[in-house]
Amino acid sequence: MKKTGIGLWAIMIISTLAPATSDQAGGVAGWKDAFAIDKNRLASVGRNPFFILEPGYRLHFAFGKDTLVVSVLEETEVVDGVTTRIVEERETENGQLAEVSRNFFAFDPESGDVYYFGEDVDEYKNGKIIGHAGAWRAGVKGARFGLMVPGAPAVGDRYHQENAPKVAMDRAEVVSLAETLETPGGTFKNCLRIRETSAIERGTSVKIYAPGIGLVKDDAFVLTKFEKASKGGIQ
Repeated sequence: MKKTGIGLWAIMIISTLAPATSDQAGGVAGWKDAFAIDKNRLASVGRNPFFILEPGYRLHFAFGKDTLVVSVLEETEVVDGVTTRIVEERETENGQLAEVSRNFFAFDPESGDVYYFGEDVDEYKNGKIIGHAGAWRAGVKGARFGLMVPGAPAVGDRYHQENAPKVAMDRAEVVSLAETLETPGGTFKNCLRIRETSAIERGTSVKIYAPGIGLVKDDAFVLTKFEKASKGGIQ
């Protein structure tokens, strides 16, 4: 899952991360990095207050001339023994395709948690694929699935979204459940604000999720419109 938009590194808040230390109660350095769930109960469709995993649901974002479209596809794929739903992120920079990622998610009907099982990444330049940085899959080379968005988040929650050693180690901290945000796609209240960092990279990223909508701000990208799943039209 993208941490920031391509070309937006200059707006990141640069910080030096402290060395990781062992914490038996919460994983490494207090970040929960293991999730004791029955993978057999995970589903490829579902929703919690802040994340919609339903085929056809689509979010559109913009930052100047750059765009980001997040689409829940009809496709599924088995990753680490779990049938996951594919969510595509398609990003352009200055009108040119810059990156396409296919992210693998699964939903826990009991808790409402949405788990992240990895992503395939294609980076583009001048219409050609030039790399696959950040690609990973749970169950491959020691990688384990992480928690993307909890079903019942609480301020202070800290957890790994990605757990692929030396490749992708993004982690999230719930900062607020009372954010208000105005975007071209609407004004949203009681939003979830998450601060993301990495165990292997410097920098901080901020994402804001609105109740009943999902992601409405991804660093500089803000929501411009959304499309309902199934038969719904553009809102």
